[in-house]
Amino acid sequence: MKWRRREKKKPALYNRDELMPPEGVPLHLEVAGVGARMAAQITDILITGIGAIAIIILLAMINLTSPQTLGAVGMMLFFIIRIPYYVLTELAWNGQTLGKKLMKIKVVSHDGLSLSAHSLVVRNLMKEAEIFLPGTLLFTLDAASPIASLIAFTWIIGTLLVPVLNKRRQRLGDMIAGTYVIHLPMPVLLKDLAQSVPQPQLKKGKFTFLSHQLDHYGAFELQTLEDLLRAQENRTSAQMNAHQNATIESVIEKIRRKISYADPVSAPDRVAFLRAFYNAQRAHLEQKQLFGERRKNKFHAEQDDEK
Repeated sequence: MKWRRREKKKPALYNRDELMPPEGVPLHLEVAGVGARMAAQITDILITGIGAIAIIILLAMINLTSPQTLGAVGMMLFFIIRIPYYVLTELAWNGQTLGKKLMKIKVVSHDGLSLSAHSLVVRNLMKEAEIFLPGTLLFTLDAASPIASLIAFTWIIGTLLVPVLNKRRQRLGDMIAGTYVIHLPMPVLLKDLAQSVPQPQLKKGKFTFLSHQLDHYGAFELQTLEDLLRAQENRTSAQMNAHQNATIESVIEKIRRKISYADPVSAPDRVAFLRAFYNAQRAHLEQKQLFGERRKNKFHAEQDDEK
């Protein structure tokens, strides 16, 4: 009997999560790490802290508070400023504060729906008990009261471990509000199909389409054809199965009948034919649009008659 060595799975570089929006198309998003969230939190604390200090200086200059009460007033202002700051900025910027914008992270709802004011208020009120209360307790630890210090220290460690020990890096406020934090996906622009290099076996001008042949289709059909070509772009001829070949053949035959294209298209030239037709159809529609005529789909003639 031969024993086969079990291969160790390589750890994932990023913690990814699947988000299912109401449209039913799953989105695979990168969950924000504790480091990025801490950096965003520190940035937001500095911003709100600067705002509180500015107000304290203004109050001191106009003699509305005494030096003995500046500390208490400052703590109260810091609390009053930061709660509206977090809630209002995340509402206005769709789950982002200034700190989150700098770190390129944002809050999302676990069910894929839009963020509600209720969920943002809940998660930010819980932040007081999770972050700012433990931060205050750090300055109150006293060896003279070991039991109170042990309780405070246990609470601090527990709140810090919660986001580390769960998959979505959720703190308690996120769990209650049904939210979590992700890295913003980087937008990637696909290359222009019309600018792609033609296939080597295709001679220039092999497929020619006349203006009356290109009048049958509109922008919707052009976009559908582009989606089909992009799906085939990364596949080689060996990777195309019988079903895909049948789909392409069916599309070509429908186009040929629609535009009265008499010449047959051989199997090796099918994708090249579609690409040539796409380029010609796109140029034709763009030229028409220059003169103020926009064709949404193949029913544009019927729609014009109804008007």
